[in-house]
Amino acid sequence: MRINNWPPSFLSFFAVNFDHFQILRAIGKGSFGKVCIVQKRDTEKMYAMKYMNKQQCIERDEVRNVFRELEILQDIEHVFLVNLWYSFQDEEDMFMVVDLLLGGDLRYHLQQNVQFTEEAVKVYLCEMTLALDYLQSQHIIHRDIKPDNILLDEQGHAHLTDFNIATIIKDGERATALAGTKPYMAPEIFQSFVSGGTGYAFEVDWWSLGVTIFEVLRGWRPYDIHASNSVESLLQLFSTVSVQYCSSWHKDLVSLLRKLLTVNPEHRFSNVNWDAVYEKKTEAGFVPNKGRLHCDPTFELEEMILESRPLHKKKKRLAKNRSRDNSKDSQSENDYLQECLEVVQQEFMIFNREK
Repeated sequence: MRINNWPPSFLSFFAVNFDHFQILRAIGKGSFGKVCIVQKRDTEKMYAMKYMNKQQCIERDEVRNVFRELEILQDIEHVFLVNLWYSFQDEEDMFMVVDLLLGGDLRYHLQQNVQFTEEAVKVYLCEMTLALDYLQSQHIIHRDIKPDNILLDEQGHAHLTDFNIATIIKDGERATALAGTKPYMAPEIFQSFVSGGTGYAFEVDWWSLGVTIFEVLRGWRPYDIHASNSVESLLQLFSTVSVQYCSSWHKDLVSLLRKLLTVNPEHRFSNVNWDAVYEKKTEAGFVPNKGRLHCDPTFELEEMILESRPLHKKKKRLAKNRSRDNSKDSQSENDYLQECLEVVQQEFMIFNREK
């Protein structure tokens, strides 16, 4: 429930804040912030907390993306998504508290040289298909499906995360922005950028899923694409290079991958309805080891040793900053930055799924 416009007395009762959580350890970082494991003090439930420094987001022009992600996550909930539970802010950071999934992301397991079986990958394919089917029903294009953004829970089931470049399109609308991670982007995204054509829609996510599933099975992607490739060279690649499928793969799996990796979006696979998969009655083919944490251990060391504003020292740091702010003139040393911070403070969307 969004609670921004509630009276202060109600807001203080329903809103959560940093003090409601115990910080346990850092587990990840990305271009939009860092992630740590937290425990809510009153319920003792465990979550993942993503936090983004406001000043850095302003300087990198990322505030709009953070707000878009919040807007999307507050309105959706699905068994195969990483769902938002709370959002709040303080003077320094914006916070999103989401489902905690301790099985690691598919990229991590690929880097650990895990050999995924066809059976395991079929489950991921089914689960992500249901997630995409749901997102399409909510008019959402994710635009960044890749192994890095598919997390496993402790039972080995897949969940889609990271909506910071997602977009919402209504019936009949088309997206046009060049958005995504280049090796996973569908041909029509590049075509739209070059020719200013009709744009693209939900089919781009199905292409990205096909690339991801192929990579998880094979260990490399179906097309040799890198960030440095020009858009024109990629369009040439899609029109001349055929995907080579492993001869040992089951014919039904190959058939489905062919439908996902169809260059023409009008002929691409784009729907499913499997109740048994939704209810997680299908056993996962790969179950992460529960005896270890499936993330880079250096994240915690960086947070403790290298981070200039470590999370575990936030309370003392904010108290010191407030005292210093009260003792100096109201005129900010950087008026523009201060104005931007005030806008973020006013427009940030506070959320509590429990209320």
